[in-house]
Amino acid sequence: MKRGIFIAIVSIYCLQNAYGQRVTINGTIREDGTGEHLIGANVYDRTAQRGATSNQFGFYSYTTTSTDSVDLYFSYIGFQTQRVAFAVSKDTVLHIQLIPDGLLEEVVVSALSMEQVQETTRMGSINVPIKQIKELPALMGEVDVFKVLQLLPGVQSGTEGASGLYVRGGGPDQNLVLLDGVPVYNAAHLFGFFSIFNADAINNVELIKGGFPSRYGGRLSSVIDVTMKEGNMQEFKGEGSIGIIASKLTVEGPIKKDKTSFLFSGRRTYLDLLARPIIQASSGGNESVGYYFYDLNGKINHKVNDKNRIYLSMYSGDDKAYSRFSNFYVNNNERTDYRDEFGLSWGNFITALRWNNVISSRFFSNYTFTYSKYNFDLFNEYNEQVTGVGKNESNTYSERYFSGIRDWAAKADFEYIPNPDHYVRFGSNVILHRFSPGVYASRSSRQENDLRLGADELNSTEYAVYVEDDIRLNDRLKANVGLHYSGFFTEGQHYNSLQPRIAARYLLDESTSIKASFVTMAQFIHLLTNAGLGLPTDLWVPATNQIGPQRAMQAAIGVVKNIKGFELSAEAYYKTMDGLIEYRDGATYLNLDQDWQNKVAVGEGRSYGLEMFAQRKVGRTSGWLGYTLSNTERRFDEINFGEWFPYKYDRRHDVSLAITHDWKENRDFSLVWVYGTGNAVSLPTQRYESPEFNRWGGMHRSNINFYESRNNFRNRAYHRLDLSFSWWKTKRWGERKWTLGVYNAYNRLNPFFMDIGYDRGGNRKVLQYSLFPMIPSFSYGFKF
Repeated sequence: MKRGIFIAIVSIYCLQNAYGQRVTINGTIREDGTGEHLIGANVYDRTAQRGATSNQFGFYSYTTTSTDSVDLYFSYIGFQTQRVAFAVSKDTVLHIQLIPDGLLEEVVVSALSMEQVQETTRMGSINVPIKQIKELPALMGEVDVFKVLQLLPGVQSGTEGASGLYVRGGGPDQNLVLLDGVPVYNAAHLFGFFSIFNADAINNVELIKGGFPSRYGGRLSSVIDVTMKEGNMQEFKGEGSIGIIASKLTVEGPIKKDKTSFLFSGRRTYLDLLARPIIQASSGGNESVGYYFYDLNGKINHKVNDKNRIYLSMYSGDDKAYSRFSNFYVNNNERTDYRDEFGLSWGNFITALRWNNVISSRFFSNYTFTYSKYNFDLFNEYNEQVTGVGKNESNTYSERYFSGIRDWAAKADFEYIPNPDHYVRFGSNVILHRFSPGVYASRSSRQENDLRLGADELNSTEYAVYVEDDIRLNDRLKANVGLHYSGFFTEGQHYNSLQPRIAARYLLDESTSIKASFVTMAQFIHLLTNAGLGLPTDLWVPATNQIGPQRAMQAAIGVVKNIKGFELSAEAYYKTMDGLIEYRDGATYLNLDQDWQNKVAVGEGRSYGLEMFAQRKVGRTSGWLGYTLSNTERRFDEINFGEWFPYKYDRRHDVSLAITHDWKENRDFSLVWVYGTGNAVSLPTQRYESPEFNRWGGMHRSNINFYESRNNFRNRAYHRLDLSFSWWKTKRWGERKWTLGVYNAYNRLNPFFMDIGYDRGGNRKVLQYSLFPMIPSFSYGFKF
């Protein structure tokens, strides 16, 4: 039976290719002046009313049965549409360079040339132009990709100011965050308030929250695919900014013109440098407290020939918070000088080597080899030097708690376009994981043996193969059908999962379509989370003999319409999740005498909702309005008496408005307004006294709080308004730009968390704690 199906599929492809004379036009689409490849650029043949789209590396392939001529339109948002018409008689290589256009208003050809949102099979997929990301208001003036993604329907931030993403009821660990194709395990800076992505070094950002294509796997809730710039092939360029908490600089240019280019980008905060002299002066020079983070991005792009290209990219970033104190004392004619340092640090290192190969005019391949590392380190070091008459002695003591994950990976991806009605993708990958799920170590010069507690390192292997086809069945019906098979070897256990995926669209008319999708997902790694701030103490752990993988199913249906440059959509979804883990009541990562597998409960989750979205990407005024109505619940046998309870970040109503307006030639204005009903919190409903005996036999009474159920109360509604105003001027050396912004413009005291406390009269009451008042910011940007 299976053999017959395979033969039938091969026969169909052979017949399709044998029917009529087929001519293929292929090449790359790039930005004029920089050589940067344009991802998702559109190719439209007005004669045949068919087209193609460029892939992640700017490659496109269009096959036509016409033996006369083609009338091709090449287009990309923010660029001038280019028309190329010529007679075709054989396969042709055609490279296109599009010219940027600062303000691209709608024109007649744009409706013909661009693949509209209603025509694609993709569901729950949103692409935000980098220009909009940079223009929207930013917390403390620091442009942040994740902050912008939080404004999209179906995506929540968790807590005030945090950069974590909670997509359709999932947790941060269920997001596949890719930087140039490499998974990022902790994408947060400043305890979760900023992400690691420097917008100046980014070429494209795509969020997929449903209808996942088969080429993605390993997570349950979303894919955030971030692609770095490739580097200017034509001339040396740079840009940067100076803000109130951080500065950054990006430079790019040709190593060999039209052959090899480079990109380098760096960012660093200077909170520690500004605060250090103040703290040292107040402590007499004995104490130093600080915090900083930095990012470094680098990329080399080498064009071997028209069919082969090699990329080498890297990212390195660290956060460090520390407190140092030094002093001395004298006792019995002996002087003791001591130094005590406490701190924590965490960071990522990522590198990727890619090889693109155009095998033929219809066949494209990409091979990727990657290494990534995430480490968290909590440390305390004490050193003393004792000197006196005939005495010189040194003593040291150190404590350290560390965890992390390291990956070595390889993958091969192939794209085959036999004709305009099929776009076939297939490939495979393998990842070698090494987990360090929390180790405590101490060392003292006064002890012979070191102390070491916690779990040992654990090696695991994850692999996957996939195939998918974007099929045009007729002029109205198109579908993306695929399979993703993945497996996981750990501790002698083999888990595997076969995940069918399908997404389809049906055109009601030329501007309206109905879409539906059904996907299954599997995730073989877990994140043990202690708090909602994205703290680095969260531990990555694998599926084991005792704790299985996470699995999910998601179904969605929606309608999409394009009206005069506005993309309108409404999408309903239902999602179930199994194999979720959570710390049992009272357990934390610091219970080092227990294995983490004995500290967690395993349960399930469900989420369903309706998302509405209106977006405009071009014109003087652009932006979007989004609304989400949703419900998310969890259930664990050992938590909340086995009953369903609201997820901590369940939010019934969520509204976001983001607008950018270029109101003059050298000025722009933007605003963001968000509203959301309160997150769920656990608060006690009763309190009673309980007698306790101490070790001397005495008795005292202590107060015990009783929680009726998990997450039984709601915070107040959250809302705020952010504003930003920029103006720039062209100089002989380039361009300079000033930006003024206000976060929380009307000074709303939004809830950060709630707890039981006391008012001024000594009465117990529920207290709200807020974090950010109105915060003004400014930054100076430049380009050269």
